[in-house]
Amino acid sequence: MPERLRMHLWITGRVQGIGFRWRARMQAQALGLAGWVRNLPDGRVEAAVEGPAAAVQEFVLWCQEGPAGGWVERVDMRSEPLAGETGFQIR
Repeated sequence: MPERLRMHLWITGRVQGIGFRWRARMQAQALGLAGWVRNLPDGRVEAAVEGPAAAVQEFVLWCQEGPAGGWVERVDMRSEPLAGETGFQIR
């Protein structure tokens, strides 16, 4: 497994309008990840996270479980080359 990872995620479910982006940002920052999160017009939330592989995997699990039961239906993802981002933004 690589030491650092970058994952791009699309989260489907009841994830807009309930503070999911803010909670995702707080979780990513707590894990020491860089990247961003934003709402999409189709109701999904899109995120990109980059950092230590174990922390990225923990963030993906957090997204799959959702910050509260029943919010997340599905998480689609793909790995990407590292972008060298710093900090974490809500877009």
